[in-house]
Amino acid sequence: MKKLHIVSFNVPYPANYGGVIDVFYRIKALRNLGVDIELHTFQYGRPESKELQELCGNVHYYRRRTGILSAMSPRPYIVQSRRSSRLIDNLNKDDAPILLEGLHCCYLLEKIENRRFFVRAHNVEHDYYSSLAEVEHSLPRRLYLRSDARKLERYEPILRKADTILAVTENDAEHFRSIGCPKVLLMPSSHIDDSVVSKPSQLLSKDECYVLYHADLSVPENVESVLFLANNVFRNSTHRFVVAGRNPAPAVSEALCKLQNTKLYANPDETEMQSLIANSQVILMTTPMPTGLKLKLLNSLYAGRHCLVNSAMVAGTKLGELCTIADSAQDLRDALDRLMVTPFTTEDIERRQNLLGSLYSNQANARILLSLL
Repeated sequence: MKKLHIVSFNVPYPANYGGVIDVFYRIKALRNLGVDIELHTFQYGRPESKELQELCGNVHYYRRRTGILSAMSPRPYIVQSRRSSRLIDNLNKDDAPILLEGLHCCYLLEKIENRRFFVRAHNVEHDYYSSLAEVEHSLPRRLYLRSDARKLERYEPILRKADTILAVTENDAEHFRSIGCPKVLLMPSSHIDDSVVSKPSQLLSKDECYVLYHADLSVPENVESVLFLANNVFRNSTHRFVVAGRNPAPAVSEALCKLQNTKLYANPDETEMQSLIANSQVILMTTPMPTGLKLKLLNSLYAGRHCLVNSAMVAGTKLGELCTIADSAQDLRDALDRLMVTPFTTEDIERRQNLLGSLYSNQANARILLSLL
């Protein structure tokens, strides 16, 4: 049995937001292929997990060093706060290869020599932080994001010390090649779905039809998106809208409560969320940030019907082939009018299965990693 150390930036269970969803379902897929996984995870705000213990041979937890001292370091905060001498000691007990989940965990590339390291690059982090700064309204938070974006860009060449970078999109892969990383492979995000379970729909009554927007509603990127949609799409439409997600920001709740045609579901559990996805006629997803691979898009394509997105949502992926793309508010409203009266058919489902099964399968992604061990 081949062994792999995985170093995670956070406890990857419960798998209830983007980054940890990728980590958790990668662990499951690797375990199904017979890989012996020793998991090392930084812990802040999430408890230890018996589910992880059942999947991994050993699970080690390490305290994240949050606070002002880590923030003042020339290293990026996400890196400086994830240092542990105990982690280094544990990794040095054998010579098995090491998968680092994100630039967050790449302090180890400075400290451990003569080991095979793979880095899962969840984003081009400095681009992601710069984009977050653009939509952040709090001045102190915006200044922090801009500062750490510069630190992340300076720190990024550490990735050249890794044997392989595993990028989520082709755009990201091209970036890592351009900065001199020796080997870069495309490995899309792992996700909750093993096969397409979308349900066909014939024309539904107006009372049954609704448009769904789902996201973590506390994240500035998503707050920006839903406020744009509320003011420019929902307000000027006769369709029913449902907005669902974790921890809605006050601005989101205030904007949506003024709209008669929109209902907010705050903190739905997994069963409720999957039901909302499965039964919506259209899933509407926009983002101001063309970074990484949006896991809510994959989940929607595997489990929902029509997907209406903006260009940034599918940047660097082939998923635009399975979506309707519109960018302006008027184009989004026009596309909704068409899709709300367009049946979603078994032919649509077969087309999704063909593309997603070949490019976005958890097992296919796990086999990419297995081939490196």
